[in-house]
Amino acid sequence: MKNVDKAYELARERYAEIGVDTDAAMAKLAEIPISLHCWQGDDVGGFEGSRELTGGIQVTGNYPGKARTPSELRQDLDLAMNMIPGKQRLNIHAIYAETDGEKVERNQLEPGHFSNWIDWAKQRGIGLDFNGSFFSHPLADAGATLSSADAGIRNFWIEHGMACRRIGAAMGKALGAPAVTNIWIPDGSKDIPVDRLAPRLRLKDSLDRILSEKIDSRHNLDAVECKLFGIGSESYVVGSHEFYMGYAVKNNLLLCLDAGHFHPTEIISDKITSALTFLPEILLHVSRGVRWDSDHVVILNDELYAIAQEIIRHDFCGRVHIGLDYFDASINRVAAWVIGCRAMNKALLSALLEPVAKLRKLECDGDFTSRLAILEELKSMPSGAVWDYYCTKQQVPVGEAWLREVKSYEANVLSKR
Repeated sequence: MKNVDKAYELARERYAEIGVDTDAAMAKLAEIPISLHCWQGDDVGGFEGSRELTGGIQVTGNYPGKARTPSELRQDLDLAMNMIPGKQRLNIHAIYAETDGEKVERNQLEPGHFSNWIDWAKQRGIGLDFNGSFFSHPLADAGATLSSADAGIRNFWIEHGMACRRIGAAMGKALGAPAVTNIWIPDGSKDIPVDRLAPRLRLKDSLDRILSEKIDSRHNLDAVECKLFGIGSESYVVGSHEFYMGYAVKNNLLLCLDAGHFHPTEIISDKITSALTFLPEILLHVSRGVRWDSDHVVILNDELYAIAQEIIRHDFCGRVHIGLDYFDASINRVAAWVIGCRAMNKALLSALLEPVAKLRKLECDGDFTSRLAILEELKSMPSGAVWDYYCTKQQVPVGEAWLREVKSYEANVLSKR
């Protein structure tokens, strides 16, 4: 790796000239956790048994090699995580419980059904995050869960939400780092409703009941997630951005901002400072919507750069929980994990290589000419050389070398499934 080392030395000198310590930037990057999402590995299938996805969720493609069992999914995750530098976590949905073939309803799930995930996370030295699965279930087929007018349906999902918080807390306690347990529901209406208020009042009451049990924040952090629309809820979503923003602020919860859950002309990067003005912490679900909430694999585009810049420029690393949330079955699923997570890391590194103090002073002084000029010059600085060197120090493949390992795994493992 002589060429990598040489390129880094030159890059380090270049950045030093503008007051940026590249060694410090890499050290900080290594401590920023990114939570991968288990559902990329099996197309949001889970292990309850085959059932068509509902709730506005759609996965396209049938690339060979889909994980069929928990052990296969963990095997795939092991390979992906070995290709990714830095600190990692794993985000799990409730439908990924392991019940040894026994039928266990979602409102009856317990921490023991996730003991294999906890043991695996201990072995890897990573934390876990958790999500309730309020979709793809007979009691969600009518389009309403926590906002349902049917008390029986509503109570079932309230019990599921309560069970999920206990599972998240058990994960956090066992692993020594709090799990972020996120609540997202698909409730809404395909066409224009007459009564927009009643479902929201029912949702508020359901959330109040779910969150009534006091759980130690050292073990579990609660988040709520909005959405603009979904398939089957195009005209009205009960859990809108305004609803959850108000609920999170009132109840001191994490607000989850998903990059695909807003209008196509909206960006979540601009919402980060607004949310953190009123909330102690937030959760990000980093995705890539193409014309709608299509959950494309995260790439190094302008919005990803902007998300990372907002986190780094304002020193929000301890207040923003970064999770990935996409599912693409049209390409190798392991590669999708690697591409997305490495892109998120690259964006964070790019932000860490900015002379933020200098740029902020220029802005305060009203020298917007210099601010713009320097921001543009930064785009051609040798951040790629720093990234390659960082990968060598983290003992992961440099450049596209990781793809050879994934392709070999595809030929020897995935193709035989």
